[in-house]
Amino acid sequence: MTERFYAVIRLRGRVGVPPDIKLTLRSLKLTRRNHCTIVKATPSIEGMLKKAAGYITYGEVSEEALAALLEKRGRLKGDERLTLDYVKKLGFESFKDLAKAILEGKASLRGIPGLKLVFRLHPPSGGFKGSIKKPIEQGGELGYRGARINELLMKMI
Repeated sequence: MTERFYAVIRLRGRVGVPPDIKLTLRSLKLTRRNHCTIVKATPSIEGMLKKAAGYITYGEVSEEALAALLEKRGRLKGDERLTLDYVKKLGFESFKDLAKAILEGKASLRGIPGLKLVFRLHPPSGGFKGSIKKPIEQGGELGYRGARINELLMKMI
């Protein structure tokens, strides 16, 4: 059975953030704009995501998007790239196999020695379609977007 994982991207900056939300964002390891992290969907994490929804966007990550994120934006300690050779040393044939194992719960991002858990992304190519100050429901970019997070991730990788 596959577990649910969220890709969480911080869209708004650090100025004027209330202290409780700042602590929540720090707990999610989202300290800067355009940083992304992958988190397991648990009730406590979902509560944190709802609390910080005015500063982030999130949704269920797909295997393809996770593989692309690991391949293009995965970094090891010392800002070294996560290479295919390194992935093969871990016992996986490709980034896609690693992503599949992570989403099925057979491997974890924390279990990869030296991997940084924060992915630094570019601003999206073509820009945001809505305001980063409004929720999705009002034509903005913030909050829960479901599987559409994968489209945004691919534009930001």
